[in-house]
Amino acid sequence: MLRKASVVLLACLALTLVVVATASAKGGRAGPTGVVFVTSQGLYFDTFVTNDPLPMQGKFQLLDNGTTEFGPGDPGYLGGRWWVDSNENGYQDAGDHFFHCPLLGPGRATP
Repeated sequence: MLRKASVVLLACLALTLVVVATASAKGGRAGPTGVVFVTSQGLYFDTFVTNDPLPMQGKFQLLDNGTTEFGPGDPGYLGGRWWVDSNENGYQDAGDHFFHCPLLGPGRATP
């Protein structure tokens, strides 16, 4: 259980979480929110965790310190299916963290 909590914390740091939002009467999201920088577009996108963890099945896109290569509209963007190289060995395996956080448009030039 402690290992799982550590992996979740690492994923949150990788997403550069800046705010923990609470649900509001106007329908705000409950739970962690963050910002991801997409290098191919030079833009920042808001995000929030929807499924954590996911099983290591299917395709996942690398998220490294809140940065990724492809975003919405780019070939290669997988709709927010991310993996964080938790064990820092350079490839996807059971020691990594897999989760879903969609990127919310429009992107913007500043965090």
